[in-house]
Amino acid sequence: MSIRPKLLPLAELIPQIQRLKSEGKRIVLTNGIFDLLHPGHVRYLRQAKALGEVLIVGVNGDASARRLKGKDRPWMTAADRAEVVAALESVDYVVAFEEDTAEALVDALQPHIYVKGGDYTMESLPEARAVERAGGQVVILPLSEGYSTSALIERIAQRIRKST
Repeated sequence: MSIRPKLLPLAELIPQIQRLKSEGKRIVLTNGIFDLLHPGHVRYLRQAKALGEVLIVGVNGDASARRLKGKDRPWMTAADRAEVVAALESVDYVVAFEEDTAEALVDALQPHIYVKGGDYTMESLPEARAVERAGGQVVILPLSEGYSTSALIERIAQRIRKST
């Protein structure tokens, strides 16, 4: 499958997901910035996909990423980040969004399962109420030990400082 059909605006994705639901497919949604893709992301997305038949990944837009991670982020544009995520075999669809949370995505797509990483709790997850309203389930997956985009960026910066 080509990467292009995986990258859809929300307005085009909604009817696709409605059709898949009518076919009995279990829909899984997750989201994130995915600034520098690393093995922790790949493992997380594989685990998320294993929870259903269709995995949708929401990618935060550039302004949203800046608000959430600081003025020096993201390192890649939302379009580039979405393309990289879409290239993963476990990912069926990628949709960019501009809000700081995925509540609107949850409301629009009404997934069976909404997945986040272990750095979140049910109490700290703003999307949890939207998932409940849609009759879905929230699953929090453990993080892969030793993988973090922020930590990776810091290691790169340290190596650069040492070499100069």
